[in-house]
Formats: sequence, structure tokens, C-alpha cells
Amino acid sequence: MKIVEHHLVQLAAVIETGGVTEAAAMLGMTQSAVSRTISILEKRVGEPLFVSGRRPMQPTPLGEQLGLQGKAILASSRKAMEIIRSFKSGSFGQVRIGGVPFFMDAVVSLMIASFQRDEPGIMVHQSYGNYQDLVSELESGQIDLAVTPSGSSDLRVDQQFEPLLPARNVLACGAGHPLVRKRNLAIDDILNYPWVAPLPGSPLVLDLHNILLTLGIEEVSIRYAGGSLLSVMNYLTGTDALAILPLSVAHSFRRENRISVIPLDIPQPERALGIMTKKKPYSNPAGRKFIGHLRREFSELRRAIEKHEQAIHWAHGPFMAERKGGA
Repeated sequence: MKIVEHHLVQLAAVIETGGVTEAAAMLGMTQSAVSRTISILEKRVGEPLFVSGRRPMQPTPLGEQLGLQGKAILASSRKAMEIIRSFKSGSFGQVRIGGVPFFMDAVVSLMIASFQRDEPGIMVHQSYGNYQDLVSELESGQIDLAVTPSGSSDLRVDQQFEPLLPARNVLACGAGHPLVRKRNLAIDDILNYPWVAPLPGSPLVLDLHNILLTLGIEEVSIRYAGGSLLSVMNYLTGTDALAILPLSVAHSFRRENRISVIPLDIPQPERALGIMTKKKPYSNPAGRKFIGHLRREFSELRRAIEKHEQAIHWAHGPFMAERKGGA
């Protein structure tokens, strides 16, 4: 004997509403269809499912037990419909985002937090990687989007890049560093202190080489390498070392008074930070909602950084004309 699941659902509806007419209205069916289902079900089990002559309709012990099974199926169906509605509205789901380590920790993690305050039903999974890693992860479907520098020049044909923040770097140091208080800064001043090496694979590695080449510096003394953002911040705080950092990262720590920006004019990279996605991603309304949030957050960040940069008394140099605010 086989019991059809939707028959149990109709039985549960009759028990819940107390009548065939009411159950049919709840399920969007005709009264005759529900009556026919109850009759078929009673013939199949060989027992009455309702006490004869009772109004509202009262289930027999067997009818009540079968109705409980139908109620569970009905509840699951309703839950499934709610999941579908939540998914399509973007209020439920998962977003997988990858990005370059320092920027993710200092900037994007705060954007994720502000997003989830308004969208608690969306799970965000964050991972790290440099540009080539992120391209591969996006292509293989391991992530839905990447926050990465540049990406527009050598994208694959099925990927797109939306620039949101011009890349800008600064010389960073601990808050009490002697160069912060020094007037009339000169390029030779930065040769007197140890340096922190950028993370391997980071575009900051090339940036540092370009800065040294452009400024006519053969090399600097690297004393520390391979640290996370937190360890680099702690190292700068406890030493007189210098480091190249994105302005956006330095800006995110401005209220902690742990690090400072040395206002020495340095050459700037020709790239932007932005969002990299597939041109034809699978349907993910939560992901689209998250990207919209990132756009708004980046816009506010850009204005805040421009204001912060204008407040810095930069030592004049040949690259000052390029400063228009940014990352």
C-alpha cells in the first residue's frame, strides 16, 4: 500500500481547518477535489479517518496520526516556499568573497560587518589571495566575487572588473617615528631606517621596487617580512621601521593612533581597486545585494580618504600632481 504525500497534506488541511471547504480554500483547490482525496485515502487504508457526523470534522485516532505526517509535509512545503522567497529577495543565501589580505582585513571586513547588520540572513565567507589566485578561484567557482587591485588589463573573457577606488600608497611608520616630526623631509631620510617587506605576490612588491627606482635608491634595509597585517602594525609600533601601505589601510587605523603617514611624496601605481566577477554568474540575489552594498561603501570610503589626504601636509615633489585621493 502506497500513500501519496499530497493526500496527507490535504488530510492535514482538513483537520487544521475543520472542514473540506475550508481546507480547499487554504490549499487553493476545489472542494470536490479535496473530498475525493479523503475518500481515496480512506479506501486505501481501509479505515475511516474522520468521526461520522461531527462538525467541525474530528479525526479518528488513525486520521489524527496520518494528519500529523501530512502536517509535517505541509510545514516543510511552506518552509521551502519561504526559503525560495527569501533567496529571490536576496535576504537569504551565501556570498563567497576573496581578496588581497591587507585590504580585506583593514577595509572589507568592516564593510561585511555593516552589511550583515542589515542582512543577518546572509552568510558571508571570506578568503584571501593575490590577483592570480583570485582569478583562478573565480573561474573554478570557489568564490562569487573578488576585491582586488587592477584586474582590467588581463582579465579572462568571461570575467569583468569594476574599478571603485584609485590605488594610492603611502610611507607608514609607528606614531612616534622621528620622521613624523621632521621638517624638510628628503628622500635620503628614508635610507636611515629599516623596512618591512610587502607580502610575496602583493602588488606592493612591485610598487616598492618602482619607488626605489624612481627615487634613485638602489636598495633599503629589509628587516621584517611575511607578517600579517596585525603583526606588521605591531612591528611598526614597536620599531622605527618603515613600510609601504595602501592609503586606505593606513586610513582605517587613523583613530587608533598607532601608526602615522610620513608625508613624503612618492610615485603612485597606475591601477585601481575594484570588484571582479564573472560576466555570467549563476543566480545569486544575495551576492548582487552585497555588491551593491560594496559600491556604496567604496563611494563613502573614497570621499573620506580624499578628505584625509587633503589634511596631510605633504612634502612637495614631482608626484604631487598625481594626488587626487584614493586607495
